[in-house]
Formats: sequence, structure tokens, C-alpha cells
Amino acid sequence: MAGSVKVAVIYYSATGITYQMAQAACEAAEEAGAEVRLRKVRELAPDEAIRSNSGWEAHRLETQNVPEAQPDDLVWADVVIFGSPTRYGMVAAQLKQFIDTTGPLWAEGALADKVYSAFTSTATSHGGQEATLLSLFTVVYHWGGIVVTPGYTEPSQFVAGNPYGASHTSNNGQIAPDHMALGATALTAKRAVQIGAALRRGLAG
Repeated sequence: MAGSVKVAVIYYSATGITYQMAQAACEAAEEAGAEVRLRKVRELAPDEAIRSNSGWEAHRLETQNVPEAQPDDLVWADVVIFGSPTRYGMVAAQLKQFIDTTGPLWAEGALADKVYSAFTSTATSHGGQEATLLSLFTVVYHWGGIVVTPGYTEPSQFVAGNPYGASHTSNNGQIAPDHMALGATALTAKRAVQIGAALRRGLAG
């Protein structure tokens, strides 16, 4: 059980909003002493749809060198932090498709006893932010994982207002995550690393 806590930040982002939050999660996890993998899930949308949106196309090019998530990333990690925009109060289909490939690992118990956390973004205020995080955590309950959230553990959270995970309202992709959203994302990641490290120590004992 020696060595740094291993963190996989696995996300989907169309135009870059959730990607910026994923970067903040990675930076915070590294600052907390973790070894980090940043992974995007496979894009499912057709090329013509992506090309029809300049922001979507630009972001695809921007992140073309980010490795795609594989089930092995979940096995490798002690802590998994998921990121997804909201789609009708649920995670994006791209992230859900990746989750749906994990059945063999779940059956082996390979996803249990790990720490999981998450962040999300929406186009409009509220927009299903809490529902998305809660629905995602339902998956974790099936896996036997341990959900860690930011809660109201710092004064900033009473302003950010979402105890379930970091979230941001982008106004249809026009507003980048501000210091409050990025701070909540960093807090989410740091708490996940802290609890992940404590869990490792406990399991080793």
C-alpha cells in the first residue's frame, strides 16, 4: 500500500467547460500529493454535429492529445473523480457509455472500496446540477464505492452552495468556470485525496 494515492479524473466535455474543471481537479489532487491521470471518455457524437459548432470543434482539437479513458484506469485508481455536463438531470451519454462498459470489473469486485467524487456543469442556473451528481453516485453505490463530497466543510461552500460536488453554470458555454466553481472543484478533489489516503492506511492496517 506504499506510495502516493492514485487519482483518475475521468470526464466528458463538449466545448471545454467541464474540461477546465477537470484540470482544476487534477491540479488540486497533485498539490495534495496524489499521482494523477486525466482521461476523457470517447466522443459519441457524429463529426457533422461537432463541426456544426465552432466551440465543440475547437475543443476537440484542443484536447486531441488527452488519452481516452479505459476500464483499467478505474482499476489503477484509489480515487476516481468524474466530471460531466448535465443532460436532462443526468450525466452525458458519453460518460454513461463508458460506465456501462464496467460490468466485468463490477462483477469481480474491482471497483469496490475506492473513493469516488464528481463535478458537473449546466447551461442554465440549477439545470439539474444536483440531480446529475446524485444520479451518478447511484452507480457508485452499486459498485460498493465510498462517495466523498465537498459538503459544507469550508466557508466558501456556503457561497458555492452545492454540497454534493462542484458545479458551474456556463450560460450555454459562454461563461468559463469562475474562481468559485474552480475552488469548489479543487476542494472536492482535495477531500477525495484526503479520504482516499486515510482509506488506504486503514486497509493496510
